Amino acid sequence: MVREIQCFARVAARLSFSRAAADLGMSQPAVSQAVARLERVTGVRLFERSARTVRLTAAGAALLPYAEQVLESAAAFTAEASRLARPVIHLAYPPLAGPLAARIARRMAGRTPPVAVELHAAGRAAAAAALDAGEVSAAILATPAPARFTTAARFHVTVDHLAVPSTHPLAARAPEPHLTRPSRPAEAGRGEVRPADLAGLVVLTPGGRRWAGLPGHPRMVRDDDFGAALDLVAAGAGVLPIPHLLVRSVRRDDVVFVPLEGADLQITYALAWSRERVTNELLALVQAMQDALWTR
Repeated sequence: MVREIQCFARVAARLSFSRAAADLGMSQPAVSQAVARLERVTGVRLFERSARTVRLTAAGAALLPYAEQVLESAAAFTAEASRLARPVIHLAYPPLAGPLAARIARRMAGRTPPVAVELHAAGRAAAAAALDAGEVSAAILATPAPARFTTAARFHVTVDHLAVPSTHPLAARAPEPHLTRPSRPAEAGRGEVRPADLAGLVVLTPGGRRWAGLPGHPRMVRDDDFGAALDLVAAGAGVLPIPHLLVRSVRRDDVVFVPLEGADLQITYALAWSRERVTNELLALVQAMQDALWTR
């Protein structure tokens, strides 16, 4: 019936059986027969025909909006069925790795055949739980990942800033707002923080990691969530070593980011997945992530 409705709507738009047939790639008799079948099924005359003209009847004009809705719904049905038929990978990732996750999704969409990637921002604990439950196919996790997962495509993120409350004495060492580094070498100890400056401070450590060799009193933040840890910084609960990647994307008035020099800190991430759930699409995801790490 959808084909008959399509012929009706096309003839109504063109007011010509021959032009409608050309649009649809059909013969004129086939279009005429389709409209006639629709008229028989509905019991309604849709067109007034003469030797030279075709025009809608009053009933045809009244039914045309419904025909257009049917065709729109049919097109939406076909598009959604096509999307559902495509393989889908569900990828969990920490917000820190959001740009990388987006590049991976674009690469997978550009494959032949394409593979859709559904992105799920999640902290370490939530991502690992989703992997265990089969809710995601893979996750970007800070290492060491739980031993039950297979990992590949490692990359390192340098931790080279310190987040402090805007009222903290160390906040005065932050560069100008429009600079990511001091415009000239630091003078009289200003413009940067060094590990020795953290002695006696509470140092927040997201995800339970310990910053080796960093003085201060560590305070564990349960999940690998820098956003939640920044809320603690703003509340005066401690200071937070943080990657420059986040410094560039976070804008808030209650926290200041100061360059951290000489600490040699980094976080290593890897793509992790359950060894019981390996598919061709997952292997393609591993390759896409490796390619994304090498190219921009």
